[in-house]
Amino acid sequence: MLLPHGEFAYNREPSKATSLSPFKVLYGLNPPSPLDLTARPLDQKLSGDVASRVEKIKKIHELVRSKIENTNEAYQAQANKHKKKMVFQPGDLRWIHLRKERFSSKRKNKLMPSTDSPFELLECINDNAYRVDLPGDYGV
Repeated sequence: MLLPHGEFAYNREPSKATSLSPFKVLYGLNPPSPLDLTARPLDQKLSGDVASRVEKIKKIHELVRSKIENTNEAYQAQANKHKKKMVFQPGDLRWIHLRKERFSSKRKNKLMPSTDSPFELLECINDNAYRVDLPGDYGV
């Protein structure tokens, strides 16, 4: 199976996260290069036992999954290094951000305030979503 030059180069290049090429992750070996087209010794097997090949590919997939998870955790730790987790309780007073798309009557242009006075939190839906006690003129 010969590939076009760009695709060939991409499929042979190891990923930074997994240190394996996409072709190796998928098929268990790298795509053949022009050097692989040379004659092979007759005693070398071209295909082996199917079950052992399947196990080999499964091990590669497990290795890739763990490497990607570790890389994601490292990226997440770096991105959240200076962030402080803020969880609010019902009854707290918080300012709200008025998005122009959502609150068009309150924010008609960019010179109008983008936040509004503190409102009481009624319910905590999750760590990032809250039900807020808004007056009727907000239209929600």
